[in-house]
Amino acid sequence: MSTNDPAALLFPALYEGDEDAVVRLLRAGVSAEAVDEDGQSALYLAAVSDRPGAVRLLLACGAQPDRLSLGTDAPLCGAACGGHTEVVRVLLSAGADPDIVEAFGFTALTWALRRGHTAVTESLLGAGADPDRPCPTGESPLVTAAHRGSVGCVRALLTHGAGARAEALAEARRLLVVGVEAELTASLARAHGPGHPSVTRRHPSPEGVIVEVQLLDAEGRPFAGDDLQTGHAEIAALLEAGAARPGR
Repeated sequence: MSTNDPAALLFPALYEGDEDAVVRLLRAGVSAEAVDEDGQSALYLAAVSDRPGAVRLLLACGAQPDRLSLGTDAPLCGAACGGHTEVVRVLLSAGADPDIVEAFGFTALTWALRRGHTAVTESLLGAGADPDRPCPTGESPLVTAAHRGSVGCVRALLTHGAGARAEALAEARRLLVVGVEAELTASLARAHGPGHPSVTRRHPSPEGVIVEVQLLDAEGRPFAGDDLQTGHAEIAALLEAGAARPGR
């Protein structure tokens, strides 16, 4: 894309969060559906960059909320994965399909549950996302949330009538026995091979603690990692209490 092309200036403005520049460029005739030299859409970039103001501007100027960037990536899914709650709500208000499916069968709800983003999960379910739509591996949303260890996501799903409660309870109990650090280490070994040194870090979160395991290369630099939350005991108790109620 030529530097003399005003559309080339839109993407740096989105990266930098310069809404005044975005307004000027859109008023000058730059399309809200513009794509960069790699084919990434302006709306997707704004969504994954957590720029709710820019998302509003692009939508107001004609950007389609469900148009896939690069033919694979949905703005709603990108925002959900990043935990960008306000962007998710803006896209939903503009008519984004809460169950839109992007590449490899992922939905925004799947991403939110895998990352433990409770507020995003609540927004998607409130907009009509299917609480029982399986993730690409066939796992139910409630099991995904139980595996993640997010009490808030589990509560949100239960409020919206999610099924597979016995399976979710079994998963929460399994993680209590295995342990979060061991689960993460084993998963990373399956993906990247055994024998790598690793480091474990614990971070506070609104729902307790996030445990992160990173694999290190020969120079001691992280090259892969994953994390889980530690709400499995509370999730198990929540699901056990539900199972004990009449009619469960």
